[in-house]
Amino acid sequence: MNQYISGTAKLGQNVSVGINAVILDDVRIGDNCLIGNNVVIHPGSVIGDNVRIDDNTIIGKKPLSSPRSIFKVPTDLKPASVGSFCQIGANVVIYAQCEIGQRNLIADLATLRENVSVGELNIIGRNVSIENYVTIGSRNKFETNCYITAYSTIGDYCFVAPCVATSNDNYMARDPERFQHFKGVTMERGARIGVNATVLPGRTIGEDGCVAGGAVVSRDVPAQKVVLGSPAKPLRDVPEGQLLKNNLDKS
Repeated sequence: MNQYISGTAKLGQNVSVGINAVILDDVRIGDNCLIGNNVVIHPGSVIGDNVRIDDNTIIGKKPLSSPRSIFKVPTDLKPASVGSFCQIGANVVIYAQCEIGQRNLIADLATLRENVSVGELNIIGRNVSIENYVTIGSRNKFETNCYITAYSTIGDYCFVAPCVATSNDNYMARDPERFQHFKGVTMERGARIGVNATVLPGRTIGEDGCVAGGAVVSRDVPAQKVVLGSPAKPLRDVPEGQLLKNNLDKS
């Protein structure tokens, strides 16, 4: 079978490796893993037990840097790590120094940049983009085509609907003052964002806060409030039946 497995890589028991897969130096793969065709796992990456990685996925990729970029790529990025029982779809790219906890589902075409930390039992949907310096808790849902900008913090039990866009630069790449103010979105525990909403830089969505579909969030969203419109304004309290404390057994 046409594949390359470095002599310094360590594979556990009952590991299946597909055609044209490339497993580079010092990679560690646990037991009962399924590595698809054309998968590339970069040096030092760590894969837990019972992990499925589908065709054409790349683990541990080093980022590129343009001469025009304001942030330079560190030279000491640590290898990527993927926790046990994760399922990673086809054509996914997971960068170096990305730490993924156990039992996450990362669907086809998703991208997770360097310096990203992901907890457990998250669903990261098809073609989701998660930029660098993002921290994600556990039991969140990120649906198709949503975009989580750099320097964001997502708590637990959050929901991000399809085509949500977040941003971190109020100066839109002009004025050196912007260097002092980069900040993405903060979603506190149980926060939710509806389809095609836009969240402007540095905004916080409070615990159990809810952003209606199509809204433009230019101010912080209070806890347990529904906001709607452009710019988004409070509409009403989140209904009692939708509060996270009343739905933990369903989340």
